[in-house]
Amino acid sequence: MRFRRGLTALAAALLVVPLAPGAAHADPAYPFRDPTLPLATRVDDLVGRLTLDEKISLLHQYQPAIPRLGIGLFKTGTEALHGVAWSNDHRDNSAKIDATATVFPQAVGLASTWDPALITRVGEAVGDELRGFHAQDPVVWGLNAWAPVVNLLRDPRWGRNEEGYSEDPLLSGVIATAYGEGLQGDDPDHLKVAPTLKHYAAYNNETLRDRTSSNVPQRVLNEYDRKPFEIALRNGAATGAMASYNLINGRPATVDEDLGTLLRDWSDQRLFNVSDAWAPTNLTGSQAYFVTQAEANAATIKAGLDSFTVNDANGAPTVTAIKEALAQGLLAESDIDASAGNALSIRFRLGEFDPDGGPYAGITPSVIDSPAHRALARETAGEASVLLKNSGILPLKAGGSVAVVGPTADKLYSDWYGGQLPYRVSVLDGVTERASSVATSTGSDRIALKDTATGRYVAALDGAVLGTAAEAGPAAQFDSVDWGDGVSTLRNVANGKLVTYAWGPFVANSDEPNGWFVQQQFKIEDQGDGTVVLRYAGYETQEPWFPETDYVTVGADGNLTLGAASAATRFTRELLVDGVAEAAAQAKKAQTAVVVVGTDPFVAGREAHDRVSTDLGARQEALIKAVRAANPRTVVVLQSSYPQTVTWAQQHVPGILWTTHAGAETGHAVADVLYGDVNPSGKLTQTWYSSTAQLPDDLLQYDIISTKQTYLYSDAKPLYAFGHGLSYTTFRYGVPVVKNGKVSLTVTNAGKRAGDEVVQLYTHQRTSRDETANKQLRGFRKVSLAAGRSTTVTFDLKPSDLARWDQTRQRWVVETSVHDVLLGSSSSDIRQRATLAVKGETVPARDLSVATRAETFDAYAGIRLLDESKASGTVVGAPAAGGWIAFEDAALRGGTTFTARASGAGTIEVRLGSPTGRLLGTATLADTGGVYTYATVTAALARFSGRQDVYLVPGPGLRLATFSIN
Repeated sequence: MRFRRGLTALAAALLVVPLAPGAAHADPAYPFRDPTLPLATRVDDLVGRLTLDEKISLLHQYQPAIPRLGIGLFKTGTEALHGVAWSNDHRDNSAKIDATATVFPQAVGLASTWDPALITRVGEAVGDELRGFHAQDPVVWGLNAWAPVVNLLRDPRWGRNEEGYSEDPLLSGVIATAYGEGLQGDDPDHLKVAPTLKHYAAYNNETLRDRTSSNVPQRVLNEYDRKPFEIALRNGAATGAMASYNLINGRPATVDEDLGTLLRDWSDQRLFNVSDAWAPTNLTGSQAYFVTQAEANAATIKAGLDSFTVNDANGAPTVTAIKEALAQGLLAESDIDASAGNALSIRFRLGEFDPDGGPYAGITPSVIDSPAHRALARETAGEASVLLKNSGILPLKAGGSVAVVGPTADKLYSDWYGGQLPYRVSVLDGVTERASSVATSTGSDRIALKDTATGRYVAALDGAVLGTAAEAGPAAQFDSVDWGDGVSTLRNVANGKLVTYAWGPFVANSDEPNGWFVQQQFKIEDQGDGTVVLRYAGYETQEPWFPETDYVTVGADGNLTLGAASAATRFTRELLVDGVAEAAAQAKKAQTAVVVVGTDPFVAGREAHDRVSTDLGARQEALIKAVRAANPRTVVVLQSSYPQTVTWAQQHVPGILWTTHAGAETGHAVADVLYGDVNPSGKLTQTWYSSTAQLPDDLLQYDIISTKQTYLYSDAKPLYAFGHGLSYTTFRYGVPVVKNGKVSLTVTNAGKRAGDEVVQLYTHQRTSRDETANKQLRGFRKVSLAAGRSTTVTFDLKPSDLARWDQTRQRWVVETSVHDVLLGSSSSDIRQRATLAVKGETVPARDLSVATRAETFDAYAGIRLLDESKASGTVVGAPAAGGWIAFEDAALRGGTTFTARASGAGTIEVRLGSPTGRLLGTATLADTGGVYTYATVTAALARFSGRQDVYLVPGPGLRLATFSIN
C-alpha cells in the first residue's frame, strides 16, 4: 500500500523536476559518467562527489534532483505486479495515477501456467511498457518496479492471495525469477526495469498486520518463508526487497537484520532495499518499538534498508530524523554512504548516467497495449486457466445455443495492483463469438427496501440515496450480488450505479467497487421477524478510528446515514426478480449453460482485509444448483483470486474451469479453452480445500509443520490437490531412471490431440530425525506433445537438493536416508515412483552441555518467539503459564547444574519426558530490570543420564535466550 496524502509546500520546494533534455549537465569527464568503468568505481566516484546533505536526501522514496551534478529526480516504486498498474505524481498532491496498459492474469494466475519461459515473456512485455510510460513522463513512471510478490500462499483466506504465486517455495521462486528476469531485460550490464521483491518476510495476514508478530521457528523460516526470496536473488532476478509490515518473532520486519545480511549474501549484485509505505513511522507509532524517529531511522538503515517510503513526496521528516541520528552517534557517515551507494547503484544499471541512457532508452510509448502484447495476454490467460473437472462435456462444439449467466458473465475486473483495462472481452463476449445464439442473465436478485416505519422506499434520486420514495419504481430497485462472507453490492436499476457511503450520506454514483476504502459493501441481516437491517461493510469500518456506527439509518430528512445497531432502520426486503430463477429459466432453454461466478477483487478480501472463509456467496452457490437442475449440460466458469469451496459443483456439475481475473482478454481465453482451440494445461499452485474447516483456526499460525498446512504437511483430503489440472488429452509416464544426479523418464501423449503436460517431480524422505514433508516439489517441466508423440524429460536431483534445516546445529543437513522419487501430474496424481538412497549424515544426539539457543527447540506449545535485542537474535517467552519447549534426543551425562541466560523475571522448570514429567529442578530469575537486560541464572538438578527428551517450562514474564546442562 502507498496511500498518499497531500504534498506539503516544503516537499514541493525539495523536489526539483528532472533536468529537461538540453539542460546543463555535469562535466561528462566525471568518472561516474563513463559507462566503460566498473559499476563499483562509478558508484564510489559519484558518492564521493556528494555532500552529506545530498547523500541523506537519496534515502527517501523521492530522491530529489542534484542539478550541480546533472542528476534528476528519481522516484522509487511503480506498481507492476501483472502489468504496469499505477504510480504517483508529486506535482498533483501525490495523486495516484492509474496506467491504462496491458493487464495480464493476476500473479496467482501467472504461476498457474507453470511455464517460466512464458512468464519471462510477460515480464519482458511489462518492462517494455513501463519503459514506454517512463518515456511519456519520467516523473510519474519510475523504473524501480515493486514486483514481484513472493510471499507464499500459505492460507487462501489471506486478503492478498491474488498477489502471490504459490504455496510452494520452489514454484514461487522459479516463477518470480522468470518474471524478474523479464522485467530486467537481457543486457548483462544494464536493467530495463529494477524489480523489488515483496514483502520480506513471513507475511500472510492483513488484520492488524503492522502489530502482529509472525511466530516462525527456525526450520519453517529457512525451509519455507525465506526460500523464494533466496531463489530469486541467487538467480539475479531482483535488485532488492521490500520489508513487510509485520513483526517476525517479535521484531518489526522493517529492522530485520536479514535485510543487510542474508539477502545481500544471496545476491552477487548490490541490492537496494526499501520500506513499505509508512512502515518507518510504524516503528514509533503502532509498533512503539522506538521512542524517537531518529532511533527508528538509524535502526532501519543499520538493518539494511536504503529507502524510506514515508510522508509521500516530503523527504524533510526523513532527512531531519537521519541528521538527528548522526548527531547522536546512532549512525556514521559511512552508513549513509553505503545506503546512498545502494540507491544509486540501480540508477547506474538503469542507464541513467550513461551518455546515451543505456540500451533500453529508446523504448517508446508505442509498446503500450500493442497488438503483440494483446496476443501475449490472450495466450497467457489461456495457459493460466485450470480445468478442474471434465466429465466429457468439454470441449464444446461451435454453434448451438448457450446460456451464459452469472454475476461475472459480462464483467471483467482488475485489482488494486492491476492497471486499467484498455478494452474488455468478457466471457459472454467470447462465447457469443462461437455460439449460434446466446441468452444471458446476471443471476442477481432485484430487490426493493421499504422502511417499515414510514412505508417509504429507498431510492436513488439524482444520485442521492433517500428513503422517501412512495413506490418501488426503477429508482427504488436494486440488483444485489452476494460476493461471499455475507457481503453484497447494491446497484441501482435506474442509473446503473452502485450505492456507496462516500463518507455520508449515501449516494449511488459508483461504477464498481474501488478506492483504498471500498465503500460499496453491505450485509443484509435478517432480523427473524420478516424484516432486515443494512449493515455497512465498507473497509474503513474495520479501522480502529471508525466509530461503532455501521448500521444504515434513515434520517428525518430521508438521507441514509450510519448509526448504532440499536438505531438501525428496519426494512422489508421485497424480491422483485428472483435472479437465480431467471437465470435457470434461460439455462433451461439453451443446449448448454455456462455459469460464470466468483469474486470481485475489491470485495470480500484485499490488501488490509482478510477473508473469513473460502465459500462462494450463498446466492452464487444457489445459482449453480438451480442452473444445473435446469440443464444437465452445465459448465461452471469460476473467476476468482483465490481457491474457493465448490464442493457441490465438483460433485454435480460436469465441467468446471477456473481462471483468475486475467485481464482484457479473459473472455477470448476462456472461450478458447471451452471450445478446444486451446487445450488446457494450467495447474493449481495451491491446495483447494474441501471446506474452511480444514484450515487453521486463524491466519496467525505460521508454523506449517506443527499445524500441518499446505500440501507439504496437510493430512486433509483436499477438494483439488496442489498441482491439479486436467487436459483434453492423456499422458502416459514411462519408468523413471534415477542415476548420476538425474531423474529421467519418457512422457507420451497417449490421446488424440496435441497438448501440454506439466511433469512434476516430488520427493519424500522416508526416515529423519524430524518430521519431514509428505512430499515436496523438487522440479517441474512443461512439455508440448503432438498426439502419439513422446519426449524424454530430465530433472537434476542431487543429494544437496534434499538438504533440510537442522535446528539442533543451526545449519543445512543432508541426512542418510532413502527418498521416494515421485513423478506425476499433480501432488495427488503420482504416475511413477522410484527410490534414491542418499548417504549423508546422521544428526547426532543433542549436546546440552554447550550453550544451546532456546529457539532451537524440537517441539513447543504456548510459546512466543521474541526479539533478543532490537538489533538481532531470537529468544523464547511464554505469554501464560504452561508453555513449554522440548529438546529431543539429548545425550545427558549426569549433569547436575542448569545454567540459563534470560531477561525479565520468573522461573524455568527443567523436566524429563514431557512438560509434566519428572521435575529435575527450577531456576528462578530475579527481575533483570528490562526485557533486553539479560542475566545468568543457575539451578541444581537431580542427577540423571542417558539419551532423553528434556523439556523446559518457562514462566510468564521471562525471556530465555540460551541454556546449558553441566
